[in-house]
Amino acid sequence: MGNLLLSVICLFVSPLAVYLKRGIGNDFWINLILYVIGVWCLGTIHGFWVILRKEP
Repeated sequence: MGNLLLSVICLFVSPLAVYLKRGIGNDFWINLILYVIGVWCLGTIHGFWVILRKEP
């Protein structure tokens, strides 16, 4: 899935965007916790970081 579409999804539901990019793993669970505790803002920042970082 393209980064542009994932970025748009991330603005509204960042755990879904992280799940589509990386699957259910550490990044997903971290993002879900930040999304719930941080009231949208922290989860969105983490989601953008996961989506836009370069993978080895």
